[in-house]
Amino acid sequence: MSDQVVVALDVGGTGMKCALVRPDGTVHHEERHATPADRGPEAVTETILAVAASLAGKARADGLTPIAAGIGVPGVVDEQNGVAVWSANVGFRDVPLRDLAVQRLELPVALGHDMRVGALAEARLGAGRGRRHVLFVAIGTGISAGLVIDGAAYPGAHGAAGELGHVVVRPGGTACGCGMRGCLEAEAGGKAIGRRYAELSGEPGATAYDVTTRAARGEELAVRVWQDAIEALADGLITAQALYDVGVIVLGGGLAEAGDALLTPVRAAVAARVTFHRSPEIVRAGLGDAAGCLGAALLALDALPAQEKST
Repeated sequence: MSDQVVVALDVGGTGMKCALVRPDGTVHHEERHATPADRGPEAVTETILAVAASLAGKARADGLTPIAAGIGVPGVVDEQNGVAVWSANVGFRDVPLRDLAVQRLELPVALGHDMRVGALAEARLGAGRGRRHVLFVAIGTGISAGLVIDGAAYPGAHGAAGELGHVVVRPGGTACGCGMRGCLEAEAGGKAIGRRYAELSGEPGATAYDVTTRAARGEELAVRVWQDAIEALADGLITAQALYDVGVIVLGGGLAEAGDALLTPVRAAVAARVTFHRSPEIVRAGLGDAAGCLGAALLALDALPAQEKST
C-alpha cells in the first residue's frame, strides 16, 4: 500500500473536519476542530494553517509521506489563484490562503469551495459515482449546489457557481439574508422550515427536525409546513434541471437525514413539474459529512503532476 497521504481540511462556520486521506480515497486519520470565527479571519486563517501543519506532522510520525494539502472553505473562492475572496461565515476577504498554506507546509496546496469539493467527492466516490453529470445539493440551514461534469467541479467565472439557494422560487416571499425575497433557502432551508412552523404554532425554538418528526406522525400543521417546503424545493430543483440537464441529483446536508420522508415527496413533486426536461434520478448522498474532506483531497490530487501522485 502507498505511504502517500493528502492533508485535507473542510472548513465550516463553526467547525473544521480534517483528515489524512490516501490517494485511493481511504482515510488514515481524522479529527475535528472548532473554527474560531468569533475571533476574526486572522484567527481562522492561523487555525487552518496550524491544524494543517499538525496533520502533516502526524502523517510523518506515522511513517507516511504527505504529498499535498487540500482545503475547502465557504463563501466565494477563486480556486485558480487560491484566494478566499469572501465569506460571511468566517469573515474572509481576499485571503491568499493557498499561498499561506504553501509557505507553512512546504507542500503543494489546492484551495476549493466547500460545497464544490463535497460535490466532487459525491460524484466520484459517493452516490453519483459512475455518472457523467451530477448535481449535488446540500440542504441545511442554507441551500447550495455543486455541478460536476465528467468528474470535474464547475466553479463559474467568478468562483460563485452553485448558489441554488438564492434562486427566487416565491417572488415577494420570505425575506432572505442576501437581500432578496422568496429565495429557495428562505423558503425551504432547515432554518426557514423551523421558523415557519414556530410562527404558525406559536412554539418558539421549533426546528426542521421537529417538523419532519411531527409530520411523520401526521400532525396537520407540520404536514402543511413540510409540504410547502417540498414544493419550494421542487421548484428550485426543476429550475436547476432546466439549466443543467443532469443525470442525477444527489441530496445531502442535514435535511437529507430525513431519508424517504424527503426523497419520496421531492421525487414526486419534481416529476409533476417535468415537461420537456429529462427527469433526473434523485438520490440521497452517500458520504455523509466525510464528503468535504474527501473532496478536498481529490482536488489536491488533481492539481498534482502525475508523477507526484503515483502509488
